[in-house]
Amino acid sequence: MAEKLISLEELWKLRGQIPMLDARSEGEFAQSHIPSAYNLPILNNEERKVVGTLYKEKGSEEATIKGFELVGPRFHEILKKARTQFPEKKIIVYCWRGGMRSQILSWLLSMVGFEVYRLKGGYKTYRTFTFAEVRKDRTLIVLGGKTGVGKTVLLKKLQEKGEQVFDLEGLANHRGSSFGSIGLPPQPTVEQFENLMAEQLRLMDSQLPLWVENESRKIGRIILPDGFYEQMTKCLLFDIQKSPEERITHIAEEYGILPEEALILAVKRLQKRLGGLRTQLAIEAILAKDYHSWISNLMIYYDKTYEFDLSRHEEGKTKILDLGGKTLEEQVDLLLKSKSQYHGKSTYQTH
Repeated sequence: MAEKLISLEELWKLRGQIPMLDARSEGEFAQSHIPSAYNLPILNNEERKVVGTLYKEKGSEEATIKGFELVGPRFHEILKKARTQFPEKKIIVYCWRGGMRSQILSWLLSMVGFEVYRLKGGYKTYRTFTFAEVRKDRTLIVLGGKTGVGKTVLLKKLQEKGEQVFDLEGLANHRGSSFGSIGLPPQPTVEQFENLMAEQLRLMDSQLPLWVENESRKIGRIILPDGFYEQMTKCLLFDIQKSPEERITHIAEEYGILPEEALILAVKRLQKRLGGLRTQLAIEAILAKDYHSWISNLMIYYDKTYEFDLSRHEEGKTKILDLGGKTLEEQVDLLLKSKSQYHGKSTYQTH
């Protein structure tokens, strides 16, 4: 059965119905890939190096012959794996540029009755799109505030009310502090993070405001795209205010359930900034389950960090909102009413 070449636009429509195979090496796939794709390498990491070197030294023909020599003995393994994993025999395939590797995989699968759709331009076409998508101009609203004011909870509630919300920390698998990775899956690579961002952003209305949480340029090991971060520093920012007790209570609810060993390791990572005495006091408080003490101790450091980050925001674009002592519904209503003052009618009618 002959393959069908598809564009990126056609990919968006098909991939919810048909699985995808990435024919690149396992190393390339680990670095980044189209989300939800499976990896079935035509050339593994070492073989790819051999073929790449031969291509540079002797040209395309020699490299192609070497490629077939290396992968040929594995043809039957590739076919068995594909038939077992995808019994419906419909598949989308791609490699880096839509060239030799995806063509070989397409040819192989077609030989045993697969209906194959091959992405024109390969992963490079997809990556060109995602790189540009995360750097587009957008209307952002940044939700700021010191640690413990409940920004993530507020964003989730805003989303329930029909607002466009973009969860950067959720995509990054990190809460944005020394404690941020505890209990979460490994972070994606920077490139894969941009792919994940673009997948969500392309489905959002660029004409409507988009709520995001205030972040530093880095979330764990993730570096935010330059254009997106610059827009965050220049847009409207709501600086949420709550009492220290409210903040401590919220932090204790979120972090108090985490393993003591992980909390102590996170405190030790901050030792150079906290100093020896404050670090030791925080560790002793964790062991004693004295949440109030270790949280209030660390809040001194994080509050200073937040003030520094806030100072980098464009002057005149910060609005202070005191949400202390209010129910969650009242907090969200006030946020939406404040938003409407700057960006017109809300997508959600407050009452």
